[in-house]
Amino acid sequence: MKTPTPLDIDAILDDGGTRIIVCCGAGGVGKTTTAAALGLRAAERGRCAVVLTVDPARRLAQSMGLTELDNTPRLVHTADASGGRLFAMMLDMKRTFDEIIEAHADPERARQILSNPFYQSLSSSFSGTQEYMAMEKLGQLRRSDEWDLIIVDTPPSRSALDFLDAPERLGRFLDGRFIKLLTAPAKAGGRSAFRLLNAGFGLVAGAMTKLLGAQVLKDLQTFVSALDAVFGGFRQRAEMTYRLLQAPGTAFVVVAAPERDAMREASYFVERLAEERMPLAGLVVNRVHVSPAAGLSAARSAAAAEDLEARGEHELTAAVLRLHTGRMQLAAREHREREHFVSAHPTVPVVQVRAMSQDVHDLAGLHEIGELLATGA
Repeated sequence: MKTPTPLDIDAILDDGGTRIIVCCGAGGVGKTTTAAALGLRAAERGRCAVVLTVDPARRLAQSMGLTELDNTPRLVHTADASGGRLFAMMLDMKRTFDEIIEAHADPERARQILSNPFYQSLSSSFSGTQEYMAMEKLGQLRRSDEWDLIIVDTPPSRSALDFLDAPERLGRFLDGRFIKLLTAPAKAGGRSAFRLLNAGFGLVAGAMTKLLGAQVLKDLQTFVSALDAVFGGFRQRAEMTYRLLQAPGTAFVVVAAPERDAMREASYFVERLAEERMPLAGLVVNRVHVSPAAGLSAARSAAAAEDLEARGEHELTAAVLRLHTGRMQLAAREHREREHFVSAHPTVPVVQVRAMSQDVHDLAGLHEIGELLATGA
């Protein structure tokens, strides 16, 4: 079995050419904690870093000594003499959408859009909006040039790398036939256009009214007409951010747990990043179980436990041996999953982070995770 190339985290953090690190992976694998630990370690090594997370869990804010995280970068007070600084923020997708409208539409048009019921629904819950706004916020942070390193914790999603697809998906929706049909009256001009629409598409309009309701259809028409003037900027900025993600100054770090589904998802991420020509730094395998008594195999510890139990002796020792047997069996399964990944992707650098005895709840815990990322399990 080929040994994978170790992922040198410190080399990435210390490289002044690296301006963006994107942590991606399935949900529940420690991706947000990894992003925060990378940010803290970068600050400890002298960089001015900001971590953008979409995780609503308040424990991350607490672990950084903050009462809350919101759409504004907040300074994390670290006791470090390196000169580096760490900021953290949590994406507010609706507020980010509002900021875009306010910045790129005149006041009256912005008022029409922000007060429109369809916009309020779209900005809060439309599929892909969160991923799109994560891209928008990343572009904003990069253009501000206030930080020399931006670390992005991508949105948790069942579909890998949805945040790369979201701009195109939202664009297809707003450029689709259905939307063009709704905007046709406004673009054609006034009442005559409505008469033309009713004459040519009476059946379609009637069906949409029955399906959506007259008020919903009116709200949608008003929203699309108002947004039409600013959407071109949406797409242009999304394309710029997409190109930024492909640039040499970006490093993608895939995060996974040593479990079958998570490792399969990691393989998909790696393959998709290659298809999109995104610069992959490597894989972080989180929560790896190790044992200080690894020299005692599962088979030997199980046999010893059985022998003690058969003789009715040393019940506590037998119980400890049983626990060790289970841990070694778990470690073996995790090792097999990592081997499958390495066999499929032999050139991808890998670092393993051992499982912690408890959840990370403070800066000391994030510091320890950073150390493990740098040294491996």
